[in-house]
Amino acid sequence: MIELVVTDKFETLFAELPKTIQKKAAKQQEMFSKNPFHPSLNTEKLSPKEKALWSFRVDRKYRIAFRFLNGKTILLLAIGPHDWIYRLRF
Repeated sequence: MIELVVTDKFETLFAELPKTIQKKAAKQQEMFSKNPFHPSLNTEKLSPKEKALWSFRVDRKYRIAFRFLNGKTILLLAIGPHDWIYRLRF
C-alpha cells in the first residue's frame, strides 16, 4: 500500500469541505492508496507536464491534487472543485 502524506494546505482545505465531501474524499483516498490508477479515480497528469502535478477524482465536482514523492509515498497538496484544481500553480 502507498503512504499518503498531506500538506498543511490540504488539511485546511479538507476541514473546510462539507462533511459529505469529506466522507467521499476519505473513501477515494483509501482506494487511491491501494491503486493510484484505479479507473474510477480518473487519475491524470496536469499541465504544465514538467511540474509533475497530478489529480484524482473525489466525485464529479471535486478533485485532489498530488505529487509522487517516490514509488511508495504520495504528497496530497490540495482538494477542491474541479476547475479550481486545474488552475493551481505549485
